[in-house]
This record gives sequence, structure tokens and C-alpha cells, in this order.
Amino acid sequence: MENKHGPLTEALFYILLAARRPIHGYGIIQEVAAMTGGQVNLGPGTLYGAINLLLERGWIVLYSAETGSRRKKEYVITPQGREVFAAELWRLRGMVENGKKMEEDEP
Repeated sequence: MENKHGPLTEALFYILLAARRPIHGYGIIQEVAAMTGGQVNLGPGTLYGAINLLLERGWIVLYSAETGSRRKKEYVITPQGREVFAAELWRLRGMVENGKKMEEDEP
């Protein structure tokens, strides 16, 4: 299982994870900060640059929802995005398993 675009950046990984359900940009920032205990804080420039890349690659799509009298842009992961995410998760799990060998070699 391989991602032809190479490893995902931390921002791309967490945006895809947050977009497992429709979510707007500020919601992504909040959810990523919450799920990482504040270790990952996406700034607006990083977020929207990454969102544009994900849209271009077809890994997320715009999911607009009416909210009262205004429209919010929400994003949701696509089946292709789920495949890319799964490949990255597989890669990361392999890295963790290999890293455990260091612990096993400790005296």
C-alpha cells in the first residue's frame, strides 16, 4: 500500500482526519488542536494552502451547507482521500513497529 505522492505532511494528515465528516476551516483548526492536545496548531495560511492542495488532488471536496442566512464552506474527505490516508496510516504503523525494535534492544 503506497501513496504515489509520498509521505503526508503532518498538516495534510490531520486535515484528512478531521474531514472524515463535513467540517469548516476553523473547525479543522480546533479539532486538530484538540485531538493533539495542542501539539499541532494549524495557522490559517498553512490550513488553506493545504486545503487547496487537497482539493486539487481530489482528496477532499467542498461540501457547502446552509447555516441560517449565510453559507459556510465545509470540506469532506473523498474515497481517494481515504485511500491515501489509509496508506499513510499503514506507513506510520510500520515505522512505529520498527521503532519498537530500539526498545527491545535496550539493556
